[in-house]
Amino acid sequence: MKQPLAFRMRPTSIDEVIGQEHLVGKNGFLRNCLESDVALSMILYGPSGCGKTTIAEAFAKSMNINFIKLNAVTSNKDEMMQAIKEAKLIPSIIMVDEVHRLNKDKQDLFLPYLEAGTFIFIGATTSNPILAINKAIRSRTRLLEVFPLKPQEILIGLKKALVSPNGLNNSRSFSDEALNYISKIAGGDLRYGYNILESASLSYTKNHLITEEDINSLNFSSNTLMDKDEDEHYDTVSALQKSIRGSDVDAAILYLGKMLSSGDLEGTIRRLLITAYEDIGLANPPAVDRCYNACQVALSSGLPEAMIPLGFTVVDLALSPKSKSAALAIENAYSFVKEKPIHVRSYLRYTPVDVDAEDRYPYDRPDIWENIIYMPENMEHLKFYYPERNSKYEQNIAQNYDRLKNIYKTNNLKELKKYHK
Repeated sequence: MKQPLAFRMRPTSIDEVIGQEHLVGKNGFLRNCLESDVALSMILYGPSGCGKTTIAEAFAKSMNINFIKLNAVTSNKDEMMQAIKEAKLIPSIIMVDEVHRLNKDKQDLFLPYLEAGTFIFIGATTSNPILAINKAIRSRTRLLEVFPLKPQEILIGLKKALVSPNGLNNSRSFSDEALNYISKIAGGDLRYGYNILESASLSYTKNHLITEEDINSLNFSSNTLMDKDEDEHYDTVSALQKSIRGSDVDAAILYLGKMLSSGDLEGTIRRLLITAYEDIGLANPPAVDRCYNACQVALSSGLPEAMIPLGFTVVDLALSPKSKSAALAIENAYSFVKEKPIHVRSYLRYTPVDVDAEDRYPYDRPDIWENIIYMPENMEHLKFYYPERNSKYEQNIAQNYDRLKNIYKTNNLKELKKYHK
């Protein structure tokens, strides 16, 4: 029995990899590694189906070294130790799929060997590595983004499969319109494109010219309702947040549905969490907490069940009072410190040097903490937080803010301690 077309068409070297010119093309990172005979450990990140595993396997074949594939979730510690032992004996690439789910115990197995360069480590993830990958792994690897293939790149793969002896070997005929249609509904995933091509070839006789109408009649669903390589994905993300901010609950639910229909659960959750903290914020902190809890349930449940807790939180956020005061405060402070240096006062430092005991921060005097100047010298006038009074909660903390701004403050801790004895 023949193996699936997608398997038969897997590249045997990086020369056969379609697309990803920034990695395998002239001056691409993997190409340069190959030509220099030097390879660094790396994290390949991108959406499902964009070719991360294919690229890793092709790179191993081009390097003519052993390839070992593991999964952060399904591979246990014994399997990982066995892979490491094998890689210590012969030059190897160890690839760990879903590397963002590698727990601390499993991470600790790899770290010393990553440090020593005992083998080439390739992690693969659909998540943003800056947010999802442990810093200890991240600091020892190169982060490389893998993009969904463009329709014209999918088309190249389909045409190769039609004529290749490993593919359909000229046994079927497809119209140009049919191939173009497949390349679009593949949604950047060449493997899915191959599956459509093979399924269609098995549905019609050898002498039949397979048309776009034939493909459409077989009811292949689009692999994604949003092209993540185009603006539409980001437009939908933007529309979701703006609809919540504008309290249009029906529009927000609509855009949530579109996001989830593309399968981008983690991206949707990231946006909802940021929206909760940025746009609802101090107007309704319990709603922010509920959003976090709903997102955790969604992650543990997966699609399609994840739609229920996420729908709950979108309605909750959209109909909640809004406040951007905290988000704007940190934006203001971040912009300021990028332009001007700040110097921490001596009594606020972690380990004060040459500071008399009487001038040191009074850990045991909560009664005078509010009377100490914490701003750097000559910056006492700065203000970053501007309260919004759209809810009872923020009205209350705004009153406390106003009170604190008007009390006596000093940098003379010795005198302050004496005065408040």
